[in-house]
Amino acid sequence: MNNALEVLKREFKPYRLTKKKNVTIIDSTSGTFVVKEKKDNKVANAYEYLKSRNFDYFPPLALNDRGDVNVFEYIEDVKMPKEQKAMDMVDLVALLHNKTTYFKEVTEDKYKEIYENLKDNIIYTKNYYDFLYEKLIEEVYPSPSHYLLMRNIYKIFESLDFCTNELEDWFEKSRNEKKTRVAFIHNNLETDHFIKNNREYLISWEKSKIDSPVLDLIGFYQKEYMNLNFEAILERYFRSYPLSPEEKHLFFLVISIPPIINLEGSELSITKEIRKKLDYMFKTENLVKNLLPPNNGDR
Repeated sequence: MNNALEVLKREFKPYRLTKKKNVTIIDSTSGTFVVKEKKDNKVANAYEYLKSRNFDYFPPLALNDRGDVNVFEYIEDVKMPKEQKAMDMVDLVALLHNKTTYFKEVTEDKYKEIYENLKDNIIYTKNYYDFLYEKLIEEVYPSPSHYLLMRNIYKIFESLDFCTNELEDWFEKSRNEKKTRVAFIHNNLETDHFIKNNREYLISWEKSKIDSPVLDLIGFYQKEYMNLNFEAILERYFRSYPLSPEEKHLFFLVISIPPIINLEGSELSITKEIRKKLDYMFKTENLVKNLLPPNNGDR
């Protein structure tokens, strides 16, 4: 990256370099550009595919022949409320999914693989909290953080029971499907990866791939559940890109698996960690109750 920047400095003759997270912004007499380390040609290949599907809502590459970096045209982001930005972003994500959707033939093995991966995840999580419960229940004078966890650990086990039942139900309904819906997914959604100016753009396409559109929603929810009203966001997305009952079922099942709570660190940091993860579970439960179809989601 440093060697590449030296070459780019000679080409663009910048008067200012700004480091921002994992990119470098070059201000030069030729314009403003964003330089990001490149490990492969995934971004350029993604752009070519998306153009073929009439989707070009991404910052153009300024240079195409750099082996170790991607150089993008810089686009200034218009400041707006986070909720409004999220709504605009899901409109664009729904368009992305609509433009690139197709149905792929699969066998029962595909659904069985998903089933087994999720089951292993649920079993691991349950074993983790079973062990934690047995350890903490023996404490005579628990710390504030341990007391907070033990008062609410029933919610973790409730969520695990719900996920176990829902997984069996989902697999039974999905296993005989001969086709599955896939689309080109961004696979790294967060509001910081959406830019709006005279038009809209998604940035950071390095993790993009063809897979279930449900994965975009799962990743977005797990990153930003605390900051946004996801009931409104999901309803907006579903209007533009309706999920099938099985897809919706899978989405709510996956986000309902309790996250692992890390009990290492200072008492204050552990308490904050427990509160954050409990908030995730309570918020997710409410979301599931409000949006999962009536024949599912009994908790």
